[in-house]
Amino acid sequence: MSVFLFDEIVFGPVKSRRLGISLGVNLLPVNKKICSFDCIYCECGLNGQLGDKRGEMPTREAVKAALDKKLKAMGQEGVKPDVITFAGNGEPTLHPEFKAVIDDTIALRNAHCPAARIAVLSNASRLDRPDVVEALNKVDDNILKLDAGIETTIQQLDQPNYPFSLEKTLDQLCAFKGRLIIQTMFVLGEVDGQIIDNTGDADIQAWLSVLKRIQPRKVMIYTIERDTPHQGLRKVAIEQLKAIAARVEALGLEVSVSG
Repeated sequence: MSVFLFDEIVFGPVKSRRLGISLGVNLLPVNKKICSFDCIYCECGLNGQLGDKRGEMPTREAVKAALDKKLKAMGQEGVKPDVITFAGNGEPTLHPEFKAVIDDTIALRNAHCPAARIAVLSNASRLDRPDVVEALNKVDDNILKLDAGIETTIQQLDQPNYPFSLEKTLDQLCAFKGRLIIQTMFVLGEVDGQIIDNTGDADIQAWLSVLKRIQPRKVMIYTIERDTPHQGLRKVAIEQLKAIAARVEALGLEVSVSG
């Protein structure tokens, strides 16, 4: 299926299913995906599938200049974003100056659109770095991926390319003391002869158990919307997502559903 790369540092604004009018920031190369996961459903494709192997991450100064220019242009048009969202062609916290970029973004937000939130969509793979954790604690929406409560399911869906430990990741998520949003992708299908389904009862029970342990301020559940690298994947029905959401609400947690 067709997948794509974001070809700008700052892109949008776009209407996000989960965040409202979102102005995107891509801290990865505009011609290459760089990620610590290789999720089977990623709209940017698999690692190394698209783009130029020589792609470089934008400098802190380039990110600041691009965001400042875009926010000024939007202000002149009388348009302001609901949220400035760090996403793009891979894992944003891999940028070597991630913390400094967040500091710059907070200053620019305060100057141009003080009501806007700052969000980071992360796969939680860099929570062993104190500078990354410090930066995530500064943003309004610290959105961290957790696609399952069973490690083998995470390995199947997300394909981490580092020594992943679910238990270690859970400890790191708990360390935010509720100041985080958990984002979970639910998906069905078949890839390379393996059945893909993180909606079964065993998976849901394990996932609910770790949510209870993490106690996030919100849970976002969603399913695939755009093309994926594998043709064998398909959406989970909105009715099923709502049924899963009801079980999250029964834990006393806020939840949103995007089908």
